[in-house]
Amino acid sequence: MATPDYTFFTDLNSLELDDDADFDFVADLNSNDDDLFKLYRSRQQYTDILLKLQKVEEADSDVVVGYKLIMECNLLSAEIENKIVIVHNFIRNKYCLKFPELESIVHRPVDYARVVKKIGNQIDPTLFDLQGLLPSSIIMVVSLTSSTMSGKPLPNGVFNNIIDACDLAIALDLLKNKIVDLVENRMSYYAPNISAVVGSIEATKLIVTAGGLSSLANMPACNVQLLGSKQINPIVFSSASSQFHVGYLEQTQLIQTTPPPLRMRAYRLLAAKFTLAARVDLIHGDPSGKTGTTLKDEILTKIDKWQEPPSC
Repeated sequence: MATPDYTFFTDLNSLELDDDADFDFVADLNSNDDDLFKLYRSRQQYTDILLKLQKVEEADSDVVVGYKLIMECNLLSAEIENKIVIVHNFIRNKYCLKFPELESIVHRPVDYARVVKKIGNQIDPTLFDLQGLLPSSIIMVVSLTSSTMSGKPLPNGVFNNIIDACDLAIALDLLKNKIVDLVENRMSYYAPNISAVVGSIEATKLIVTAGGLSSLANMPACNVQLLGSKQINPIVFSSASSQFHVGYLEQTQLIQTTPPPLRMRAYRLLAAKFTLAARVDLIHGDPSGKTGTTLKDEILTKIDKWQEPPSC
C-alpha cells in the first residue's frame, strides 16, 4: 500500500483566514457565527488529529485508538459540511438579488460558490465561461437562464462579501475532502475487506462500537446488525424509509439502495457477509481487500436475483 500523503498539513496555512481580514458578512450569518470562524481559523484542531493518525500508521489493525482517531476525522468532516451549508445559505440569500434563478439550477453548495465567483457581478452571459465547473447540460441551462435573469448588479460592498464567503466555502470543502481521503486511505490499511463491503465510514463506526476488530470478528452476525442501533449517528444518512433496524449496517448505501420490501433479507445477508470479511481482516488474510469486494458482489447478485420475475 502506498504511503499516505500528509504534506497537505502545510497547505492549511494558506487556508487559514487572515486575522486582520475584513469579513463584514460575518455579522449577517444568523447562526453559529463564532463557531464557523473558530473552526476555520483553528487549523491546529485538524493537524493534531491527523498527525496522531500518522504516528499510529504502523500500529496493529486491532488498536482501537487508531479507529477512534479516524472517527474523530469523520466527525470533523461532518462538522465542516455543516459549516459549508451555513456559508452557502448566506451566499444564496445575498446573490439571489443578482441571479435568483441560479439556486434552482445549481444545488451543490460548493458548485454554487464556484459558479457565483465565475459569473461575478456581470450581466452579459457571454462574458463568463463555466466550462469545467458544471456538466455541459447544466452550463447550457445557466447560460440560457442568465440571458433573461431578473436580478440586478449588486453593490460593491455586498458583492465583495459574497466573494469572501465563496472563498471560505471552497476552502472548507477542500479541507473536508482531504480529511475524507485520509480516512479512506487508513481504513483500507486497517480493515480492507470490511471497508470494501460497507465503506470506510461505516466500517470505522462498527469497529469503534464493537470495541475493536477482534471483538467485531468474533461477534455473531445477529449482534452485528444491532451495532449503533441505540446511538445517534454523527454522520448524516437517510433512514427515513427504514421500519426495522437503525444500526450502522442499515445506514450503508447497499441497504439504502435496496427496494424496501427486500431490505430485511438484504440486511441479514449483509451482516453475515460482513462478519466473514471481519474475520479475514482479523487474521490479515487478504490485505488487497479482494475478498471483501467478492463478498459485496455476492450480496448484490443475490439482491438482483430476488427481483427477477418468477419463471413460468
